[in-house]
Amino acid sequence: MSWLSRSHPLALMGLLGLFVPVSHEAVVRIQRRMATVRPRPDVAELRYGPFDRNVMDVWTPPSEKLGGRPAPVVIFFHGGGFLGGDKSSVPAWLVRRCLAEGIAVASANYRLSRQSPYPGPMLDGARAVQFLRHKAEALGIDPDRIAACGNSAGAGIALWVGFQGDMADPSDPDPVGRESTRLVCIGGVGAQTSYDPRFIKRWIGGRAHEHAAIRPFFGLKSDADLDGPSCGSLFEDASPLHHVSVDDPPVFLYYSEPKGPLPSDARPGEGIHHPNFGIALKERLDPLQIECILRHEDDYRDTPNPEDGMPRDFVAFFQRHLLK
Repeated sequence: MSWLSRSHPLALMGLLGLFVPVSHEAVVRIQRRMATVRPRPDVAELRYGPFDRNVMDVWTPPSEKLGGRPAPVVIFFHGGGFLGGDKSSVPAWLVRRCLAEGIAVASANYRLSRQSPYPGPMLDGARAVQFLRHKAEALGIDPDRIAACGNSAGAGIALWVGFQGDMADPSDPDPVGRESTRLVCIGGVGAQTSYDPRFIKRWIGGRAHEHAAIRPFFGLKSDADLDGPSCGSLFEDASPLHHVSVDDPPVFLYYSEPKGPLPSDARPGEGIHHPNFGIALKERLDPLQIECILRHEDDYRDTPNPEDGMPRDFVAFFQRHLLK
């Protein structure tokens, strides 16, 4: 989903699915992290499914980084509230740092909610993983070492795919559909771990559950009653938290919205990237002994170079799990 902010320009940043701006200082730090200087993809506009937005770009590390092995890969899903956004928003630091460590990167578009509401975007995320696995040899990647990440809505897709049981269908006439959707690990920035407005009301408070992207995501009319019981099973099915199980992969989550309760005058949708989403997931994963690392903008306040903060830790998490 996208961020609401305190001014029109920042609201536009949120709509495009960028990192959460909470102050001028934070905006400067975020802009540096999202610097657009990145290498050109080795494969651009690679079609992974039948729909117009089923395309991805792929970057592969130089052969000297691989030691004769195929590369592990991290697939990135963009943010934008399931209403907008594009694969071109993959952070430059993610591409640069992963390639430097011998990890390939893919960045995928997916159907938006106006075209195909839930489960369309999530199914496209699963299909993208299956496609990479099916084309692993041609792309020079390791089908057994695939991770996913994203920001905001894209992080929700990565979590939903990762917490599902394996969606491979051995009877599918399409060979891509026979491939596993399982992930080695998952990373998320500003992730919603639930899209259930009832959960959001309880855990986030304020009027976060009134975010403008929620009804389109579920294909509901603008006046649909989100508190009624008729959509409960749909809300739960769309929520990564609802699918947590003992065999789920480890997770790294980062948030930059302020901690603590929302202000009494919070606007509709404010808080849709609140750290409590991550806290709720960690409370589910810790008893299952599944690693769940939570980081916040506050943890990096004293880091002179922003890329030595969250980007370093984010990619180090993938290194640890993918470069075994």
